Amino acid sequence: MIRLKGITKSFGSLQVLKGIDLEIEKGEIISIVGPSGAGKTTLLQIMGTLDEPDEGTIEIDGTMVSHMKERELSAFRNKNIGFVFQFHQLLPEFTALENVMIPALIAGVSSKESKGRAMEILELMGLKERAIHKPNELSGGEKQRVAVARALINHPAVVLADEPSGSLDTHNKEELHQLFFDLRKRLGQTFVIVTHDEALAKITDRMISMVDGLIVPNVRQE
Repeated sequence: MIRLKGITKSFGSLQVLKGIDLEIEKGEIISIVGPSGAGKTTLLQIMGTLDEPDEGTIEIDGTMVSHMKERELSAFRNKNIGFVFQFHQLLPEFTALENVMIPALIAGVSSKESKGRAMEILELMGLKERAIHKPNELSGGEKQRVAVARALINHPAVVLADEPSGSLDTHNKEELHQLFFDLRKRLGQTFVIVTHDEALAKITDRMISMVDGLIVPNVRQE
């Protein structure tokens, strides 16, 4: 599903990633953990093609994306990679339904089909009755579920999540964590999650530990 080989990244004289090799299989839910400054978010951004490595190759769902041109890469990203961030990043002027539809519309899907897809996913999330509500009318947990729905609208090969439960209370964290596993069961979805949340990291299939830009050998969860 995802293969990273020899990934390095520096910002000025600071080398953040020092040669990352990582393989992730379809349907896996993996967590990436480590102290602040270890390179976790940088690795996730490179994996999501939001940033380029200095060296190394990236293969996603059988496609080598390392040397794509920006327009081609942008289209690939929109179709094949979903993103969930710590702060939902919903557009406040749009309803939940409209926020979910946006990536499909960008991909050239008709308004009618985009709306149908979005309603289907919102119903899956238990948010059908909240579809016409704007973000300021939703709870924190609801906003983050809308963000997950938006990430899923184009049936991506993988969803990348950066501290997805970091802004939620305990109850909503637990609901969001369970949602990832429910979606894997229903859709076969692959998730890569950067997190400081030990409870989430411990229930993932595999925990990838990073220290000083390097990966500690993978730990297979019991």
